[in-house]
Amino acid sequence: MGHPPLEFSDCYLDSPDFRERLKCYELELERTNKFIKDVIKDGNALISAMRNYSSAVQKFSQTLQSFQFDFIGDTLTDDEINIAESFKEFAELLNEVENERMMMVHNASDLLIKPLENFRKEQIGFTKERKKKFEKDGERFYSLLDRHLHLSSKKKESQLQEADLQVDKERHNFFESSLDYVYQIQEVQESKKFNIVEPVLAFLHSLFISNSLTVELTQDFLPYKQQLQLSLQNTRNHFSSTREEMEELKKRMKEAPQTCKLPGQPTIEGYLYTQEKWALGISWVKYYCQYEKETKTLTMTPTEQKPGAKQQGPLDLTLKYCVRRKTESIDKRFCFDIETNERPGTITLQALSEANRRLWMEAMDGKEPIYHSPITKQEEMELNDIGFKFVRKCINVIETKGIKTEGLYRTVGSNIQVQKLLNAFFDPKCPGDVDFHYSDWDIKTITSSLKFYLRNLSEPVMTYRLHKELVSAAKSDNLDYRLGAIHSLVYKLPEKNREMLELIIRHLVNVCEHSKDNLMTPSNMGVIFGPTLMRAQEDTVAAMMNIKFQNIVVEILIEHFVKIYSGPPEESATPPVPPPRVTARRHKPITISKRLLRERTVFYTSSVDESEGDSDSFSKVRPLGEKPTIVRPPVRPPDPPCRAATPQKPEPKPDIVVSNAGGISSSVVASRTRFFETASRKTGSSQGRLPGDES
Repeated sequence: MGHPPLEFSDCYLDSPDFRERLKCYELELERTNKFIKDVIKDGNALISAMRNYSSAVQKFSQTLQSFQFDFIGDTLTDDEINIAESFKEFAELLNEVENERMMMVHNASDLLIKPLENFRKEQIGFTKERKKKFEKDGERFYSLLDRHLHLSSKKKESQLQEADLQVDKERHNFFESSLDYVYQIQEVQESKKFNIVEPVLAFLHSLFISNSLTVELTQDFLPYKQQLQLSLQNTRNHFSSTREEMEELKKRMKEAPQTCKLPGQPTIEGYLYTQEKWALGISWVKYYCQYEKETKTLTMTPTEQKPGAKQQGPLDLTLKYCVRRKTESIDKRFCFDIETNERPGTITLQALSEANRRLWMEAMDGKEPIYHSPITKQEEMELNDIGFKFVRKCINVIETKGIKTEGLYRTVGSNIQVQKLLNAFFDPKCPGDVDFHYSDWDIKTITSSLKFYLRNLSEPVMTYRLHKELVSAAKSDNLDYRLGAIHSLVYKLPEKNREMLELIIRHLVNVCEHSKDNLMTPSNMGVIFGPTLMRAQEDTVAAMMNIKFQNIVVEILIEHFVKIYSGPPEESATPPVPPPRVTARRHKPITISKRLLRERTVFYTSSVDESEGDSDSFSKVRPLGEKPTIVRPPVRPPDPPCRAATPQKPEPKPDIVVSNAGGISSSVVASRTRFFETASRKTGSSQGRLPGDES
């Protein structure tokens, strides 16, 4: 089961529920840390102990089998399903490798141990440091707050002001520590999907290809590896786009933490101290309070952050009125009185600060007037005729001059040039009076301006109203339903929005048709235009986690453009969610452990007459029950340099060559993959000759 997202707004409230959810993340972090240690330990045992090879592989396989990914949100993408199942697939494959008695390459630790150790030390270790700072700042803040709230209002004003400044400073430090810790722990939770799987994948790949006895097994492994690498890269791209949005949300929360109210939450909530009278005197009890303005319901939950304190159930009260408490009438600051239907008499409450008291009194319709500072809103653009003219001009220039530009739309233009172009085109005095062809605007400035215009519309192209339905359709496991639902929802868009969407998607289809030159596939364009054409109405972490499904919607629109825009579906309404399919889904999760097994060519040495040919002695299949003689592969050459080496003369066995092996590697895994493929081909050709053969 997935963990609920940690909202940045909860960092300011620091509620008990927030602490419980944070504890779940911390337990998961410790579980992941322990798992990585086990993988590193078992991997080292496998590499260093050749005589204990079989037992080490079995233990490593069991460790992988026992681990299961937890995730944020309620649904996984197809790529994330592949990643979540990858360790089980690896474990099954290791069991098969054990039967083949493969030998370990000497430098496999560079592919497995070091990346995992770096991730554990740099990412998980850094997260633990954030946790220590968070706990230390929290303890210091609440300790100072307790002392501060017991200050007498009769002290000198200068002393009170100095105490207020000290509390505000500690509150700010604690809030920043909380934001940094929540952001870091969620980033590790998300990034571990590829940071843990990718080193294991690279290690397995080197394990299979380094030994000539496993050439045929490597041929079976390559398609799975490529599909999983594609899933990892897609997941990494989704993560990158989501992280940018979350950083913006985090920045906005730092500037104005109380301006973001999530839908479905109370009007105001937070800690209050209540004056309770006893036979022996008066005490102040700490409560976590939630007030709903529509029903006038105040829920008070007794809480104590000290361990071992007895917890009582929440108390629901119906508010009658609220009034500010006069300063001279009580020896406490920030107090206000309320009356409820359930309790006789007046209840005196103490807020955490003067500003906090104002917020509570405003929510409860208190008598003290409240003034809000205006919130500046980013300048928005409209979907009008001048906007259509701008989009058409941008598309015309891009398709005429730069459609083959490598990294089109991914390369960002200068912010100064983008603003200059937008200001010139949308100038109220002469709108649209900009000649794109005969000016100094480069392609990346035009593409960045187009994305900026679409992203800053007052309402996204695919509208707020249909956002949840589109995301829900992308989350469906049934691929036919995904396409049918999105097809239907496109024709529920307003006419202008549908016209703009068709204009953009048609252009993206043209861009993807030149993907051999510009390297922009439908998946890449989905990552770029998902957050551009779709946007949730509320800025929350949960909404950011759905960006990957927005990307899938755009990817489907590109891949099925002809069908979707050939006309509306037969039924205008979105089809109901179908029952589970009787037949298997068209895109199954990728697997290697369940593939059909085939007869394997046995590589061994034997004493043969010189008259026998090399190829006959090498490719001979061993009789049933006969054990082969293992041929030790040569020592592996050193790692390849960062840049592509001089092209080698093509070797035989083209069936194991990756289609794009000649290009520059996009990652460390890809570069080492191609290196091992070349090494295995050379090994296979050199070992095809028996000892003593000169020719």
